Amino acid sequence: MTSRSSRRFKRLDPRRLAQFVRTALAEDLGRGDLTTTAIIPPSRRAQAVIVAKRGGIIAGLLAAQAVFRARSPRLKFKPLVREGARVHRGQRVAACSGPLRAILTGERLALNLLSRLSGITTLTRAFVDAARPYGVAIMDTRKTTPLLRELEKYAVRVGGGHNHRMNLALAVLIKDNHIAAAGTVTRAVALARRKTRMSVEVEAQSLPQVREALAAGADIIMLDNLPIGQMRKAIHLIRKWGSTKIEISGGVTLANLRRYARLKPDDISVGALTHSAPALGFSLDILRATDSIPASKPTRPPRKDPRQ
Repeated sequence: MTSRSSRRFKRLDPRRLAQFVRTALAEDLGRGDLTTTAIIPPSRRAQAVIVAKRGGIIAGLLAAQAVFRARSPRLKFKPLVREGARVHRGQRVAACSGPLRAILTGERLALNLLSRLSGITTLTRAFVDAARPYGVAIMDTRKTTPLLRELEKYAVRVGGGHNHRMNLALAVLIKDNHIAAAGTVTRAVALARRKTRMSVEVEAQSLPQVREALAAGADIIMLDNLPIGQMRKAIHLIRKWGSTKIEISGGVTLANLRRYARLKPDDISVGALTHSAPALGFSLDILRATDSIPASKPTRPPRKDPRQ
């Protein structure tokens, strides 16, 4: 069944995020940062800020914080804006201070995550804002970067979108190849009903498939890549039938979104939210660097000889 996020988006699991960050840092560091180790002494500390290179909606501050924490427990990270806030070009979005080696070795992963997730959130917000007047929800798909799905779907939620199934175990969605393997929509739905009590969604690519899915008792019908005229007829047919939910999918862009939203489906799913969102660039700027020198014990001045 399609899952909907609440207005207050569900946050990331800190333990899973920490596990992901450890793996990602291992990929980036290899045996160690040769450049930073050669140039930066261990005692060097610094203050730095992360700056937006262009305007958009920010997501991933928690992920960036997890990166720097993993590099050093002595490194402090402070978000300067809230997750989901609109930022402008040149705006400082976070500050960090601590060992300079830790800042530099965590920099690229932290910025990569901020850029990728903020790009997804920014694009999602644009779709959500365009669909809002029509009361239509915007959903993502499984067209995500391998191993980044949880983070990318989180970014969709921050942008006001909703998550479709997180993985194959969480919903029944009968697609064209399932129908081809089963022989008919009716048989595919019947086979699914025998194995699960979950809602059953059917991808329909023609009006005859819509009629068959309705007769088979599908809970949700996804109208996939139908011409706009057929889509209008299909939605009229489904609404007459009863309470079956309607999802529109396939080739939806910001340019044509309103054409589909005017048909008043329940949901519109957009693969581009995660597979084609342009990154929102960030940079990390060092403001100040100093060497931390251990304090030495004060020495007493030599005692004067009373005979002098």
